[in-house]
Amino acid sequence: MSAHVWLISLRDLDGDARAIKLGEAAGLELGEGQERFVGDPLRMMLLGLEEDSRFPYVLDAGGSAVGVATLQAGAARAAGWADDESAWLLRGFLIDRRHQGRGFGAAGADAAVREAARLTLRQGGAQRGVVLSVNEANPAGQAAYRKAGFEDRGQYLGGDAGPQRIMYRAF
Repeated sequence: MSAHVWLISLRDLDGDARAIKLGEAAGLELGEGQERFVGDPLRMMLLGLEEDSRFPYVLDAGGSAVGVATLQAGAARAAGWADDESAWLLRGFLIDRRHQGRGFGAAGADAAVREAARLTLRQGGAQRGVVLSVNEANPAGQAAYRKAGFEDRGQYLGGDAGPQRIMYRAF
């Protein structure tokens, strides 16, 4: 992966720094048709700050936000996984349309897996990897996750936007 991103935990920032990063998240733009697959970036980050099980991150490259992601404990079934305890759920993952196609998606997904492993050690959790679901009509997203080492684990029909692929990567 040639691109590099930093995962900046919104939980670890002071109020001023968090407000700056939330402002950057609010300025992220979705690509045409992408709204079918992801929600509003700012709303996702604010929701992540409200729930103890969610860990919201801004993906930063060159000093500014290029995307957002959330790791959630105890919610893997939302991606079609067999149980909630063995994997972190990567949700709300998006790359700003102006930065797509530059490797930030794969780099960000890879960084999220490394961060999930750290969270597991810190919290003493039972997770052994990260799971996500990606819409079957989103081949660019699937390719980015594969490039980051995620493996396709089958179809999931529970998504709001149609059939999904369950993808998993162990730590």
